[in-house]
Amino acid sequence: MTRLGFLIARTLRDESALQRLSVPQSALLADLAGKRIALIGNARALAQTDHGTAIDAAELVVRINRAPMPAAASHGSRTDWLALAVRLSDADRTRIAPARILWMSPKRKRLDWRTATSPGFYLHPLADYRALKDRLGAPPTTGAMMIDLIARSDMARLDLYGFDFFASLSLSGRRSAEQVPHDFSGESRWVQELERADRRIHRH
Repeated sequence: MTRLGFLIARTLRDESALQRLSVPQSALLADLAGKRIALIGNARALAQTDHGTAIDAAELVVRINRAPMPAAASHGSRTDWLALAVRLSDADRTRIAPARILWMSPKRKRLDWRTATSPGFYLHPLADYRALKDRLGAPPTTGAMMIDLIARSDMARLDLYGFDFFASLSLSGRRSAEQVPHDFSGESRWVQELERADRRIHRH
């Protein structure tokens, strides 16, 4: 696809054309098989921990959006995959340096050409977003979408760091829970249910 073709597809919301830029979900899930995965949320409370070594010891480190990393001791330093729902500045892209970007947002007009043509690019299907939204009764966070996606794979283990469901707010912004369209209490209950049902999932 040319850049012009991409811009037209994005403007017209031509989902089938945009999906042709993405690796198939089956291939993405296959890449998770057998791996120990660390998914890093952006809770401010994570900065007060010493989880960095454990995070970097994972076989696959997945971060979210602008992926703040105030210190290696708390957050680690590696980023293999970046789950994205916002536009990324050149400075953040260079700082995070992900090997693969996953566009999780249903807002396709925010998707940029550089991201859509990056190596291993993945576009999360709208049907999956809508199914999780219906389950939670509210628009899911990027973190919730990633938990849902990874839990459907044959991964060996999923460790969640920096997920306190806005109890300590977010390192990536100043908004309060009332100012964002997510149901954090609902997501917390859902993750607790997942942990009880799937012993591969551990929240720290």
